Amino acid sequence: MGDLARLLKESWSLVEEHQDKVAGYFYARMFLSHPDLRDLFPVQMDVQRTRLLSAIVTAVQTLEDPERFDDYLRALGRDHRKFHVLPEHYEVVGGALIESMRSFAGEQWGVEYDQAWADAYAVIASKMLAGADADQNPPYWYGEVVAHERRSHDIAVFTVLPLQPLEFRAGQYLSLEATPYQPRLWRTYSPANAPRRDNSLEFHVRALGAGWVSSALVRRLKVGDMIKLAAPMGTMTLDRRSTRDAVFVAGGTGLAPVKSLLEELTRYNRTRWVHVFFGARTRDDLYDLADLNRLAARYPWLSVVTACSEDPTFPGEQGNISDIVARYGPWNEHDFFVSGSGPMVKATLKTLAELQVPPMRIKYDSFTD
Repeated sequence: MGDLARLLKESWSLVEEHQDKVAGYFYARMFLSHPDLRDLFPVQMDVQRTRLLSAIVTAVQTLEDPERFDDYLRALGRDHRKFHVLPEHYEVVGGALIESMRSFAGEQWGVEYDQAWADAYAVIASKMLAGADADQNPPYWYGEVVAHERRSHDIAVFTVLPLQPLEFRAGQYLSLEATPYQPRLWRTYSPANAPRRDNSLEFHVRALGAGWVSSALVRRLKVGDMIKLAAPMGTMTLDRRSTRDAVFVAGGTGLAPVKSLLEELTRYNRTRWVHVFFGARTRDDLYDLADLNRLAARYPWLSVVTACSEDPTFPGEQGNISDIVARYGPWNEHDFFVSGSGPMVKATLKTLAELQVPPMRIKYDSFTD
């Protein structure tokens, strides 16, 4: 796929600085030609525009890694079932996408770029459709909120009980729709627990600025509400074959998947030392520290280091959690799991590279609203 990947990247560079306009034109063309498709999308389209382009760029960037390309697109196809996407919609989307890029690329756009995107989109669509067809699960699950607790002014911990069994692995994430408050808007969150017999899922959510979904989940969601949950995704899971000690680095509510992985480890771990680094801006943002400390007191193989970056009176470590990790170690023989905001994850990955931690031993997920 060398030539195809080159043509795609070259052509994308022609429109990259206009990507917001490309996305706006794309949706306008699609909705004008097929008005019925508008009902599949949320009322607020600002975030949806960026999600479309993120998916396109990710697909383009993985073309040179066929295995990752295949897994990503099949998972994307399974995930899109929650939008009630039908096979005939793919052709409409492909035509609108190529026309939108052509309209903003200028005179440098040529027939070879048209053909490259047509070929690439055909592969993308076929793999997404295959992923959707192979999924035996429902497009989404309904779940009842059975507990909701505000841990701070902008953080909530709540528990959902799906009405049907929902299988997932510790460390994965799910898309949630706050159905009564923001229908057709989906955001990804990780359960803070490993699979349990009662099928319950605990989520940790911070309300982010103008975040439509996160604000609803923190400030408006209540016990008895019904929400929707989509199929689990993500690869930040444990390899039970590994005998290496492990390091978990969590920022804010990025602690959720870490707690999920820790809960799984409590069920079988006897030989691996596990170090948790939990960072936040202030001590109030260390919203689940008490429970984390209880785990450490119960399991001798677990140690916890906490840090605050904007709380000079905090008695623990001071600074960004990525810098705190560097003060300990050495870490080049450990498995790493990193979860938090985009900037926090990026800073931690940079630190680990400087510490010469092999990339194949690092798994991570970053979350925004």
